[in-house]
Amino acid sequence: MPAIVSDVIKGSIAEELEIAAGDEILSIDDTNMIDMIDYNFLCKSDELTLEIKHTNGEIEIIEIGKDYDEDLGIIFESAVFDRVKPCMNHCIFCFVDQQPKGLRDTLYIKDDDYRLSYLQGTYITLTNLTDADKDRIKRMRLGPFYISVHTTNPDLRVKMLRNPNAGKALENLQWLRKNKIPFHAQIVLCPGYNDGDELDRTLSDLAKLKNTVLSVAIVPVGITQFRKEGLKRVDKKCAQQTIEIASKYKRVCCSDEFFLLAGYDIPPSKYYCEYNQLEDGVGAIRILLDDFKKLELPKKIQTPLKISFATSYAAKYAIEKISEKLNKIKNLSVSVNPVKSKYWGEDITVAGLITTDDLINTVKELDSDLIIIPSVMLRPYSQDFLDGKNLDYVKRVTGKDFLVVNNIYSVKEIVDYIASLS
Repeated sequence: MPAIVSDVIKGSIAEELEIAAGDEILSIDDTNMIDMIDYNFLCKSDELTLEIKHTNGEIEIIEIGKDYDEDLGIIFESAVFDRVKPCMNHCIFCFVDQQPKGLRDTLYIKDDDYRLSYLQGTYITLTNLTDADKDRIKRMRLGPFYISVHTTNPDLRVKMLRNPNAGKALENLQWLRKNKIPFHAQIVLCPGYNDGDELDRTLSDLAKLKNTVLSVAIVPVGITQFRKEGLKRVDKKCAQQTIEIASKYKRVCCSDEFFLLAGYDIPPSKYYCEYNQLEDGVGAIRILLDDFKKLELPKKIQTPLKISFATSYAAKYAIEKISEKLNKIKNLSVSVNPVKSKYWGEDITVAGLITTDDLINTVKELDSDLIIIPSVMLRPYSQDFLDGKNLDYVKRVTGKDFLVVNNIYSVKEIVDYIASLS
């Protein structure tokens, strides 16, 4: 996977040099690169020599003078330029392994690459970390990383990850502390495996690593109808117990779903450790509610309008609270319609996994002028759902107009749209 350019930033050095999509960066200062870590390191210079292979096959060598920290403005197709380190685990809760055939190819990729964890915040298990990897991490002072810990009990971790190397987790985490390399920890809670006393043990072990652990996020296991291991879902009692255990430790946060399952109110913002693991659903609802409070709502709109939120069940709590306020706007009628996941099974409650058929079944009979969906339902920078069908298809089948909200954590776009009608 060479260093292929996918785009360049407008007004950048790359644009000025007429570097274009499809070009390949062969080297910087006669040094080959294996990933964006190398690229970023080599670009920290006042002067550098860039070797480029253009799409027409021509190889060009360019000498560049710039400010030390100035970026070249190159966007690459991938953050790694060699082979992505694959996941060697077969976790009992792995979502990739419980998907049916026929979805986008990218949904079946299982990576466990420390470089992507450092560069993009993906979670790694450390089960494939080599001595060479450790040497590079230590030498280049990489971090923080995002690590799927799940449990520090060696035997239990081997059982859950189904990998004999999984039992070295605590040893690897202690190595990170020794070398002052910080990390964020994730625990996917599987009732009957790593909950209760086992969770307490894991959090106690992590607490001993002190400030090396920047945050700990506990998320409930997601179980689709394609899961064969017979895992149990997190119920109300388990959710309440987990929240109680987590409350004994610093920098430990349960995901929003635990509070919804427990029947508790969503905690205030100070609970969420500066939202370090927001992409894991830890604090998303709180941000949504807090952002909404800051917005100024119009008192009325000129033309009557009926809006429906086609949301996930996980977001239903927040969207209903927001809708109560929006319904006070004269001539505006707002309803909340969670999408029931027949495709995956009813235990899957997140918007990113909603398919076109489930969305269509939810909205086709609604008496609404406009359907609002979050952009997370679609593949980034596209109109495609995860099952390969697109938004135009949904519009055609339902006969509905849709507004895609680009920021899943804010309803500002919605309010701005409503205000434009006032």
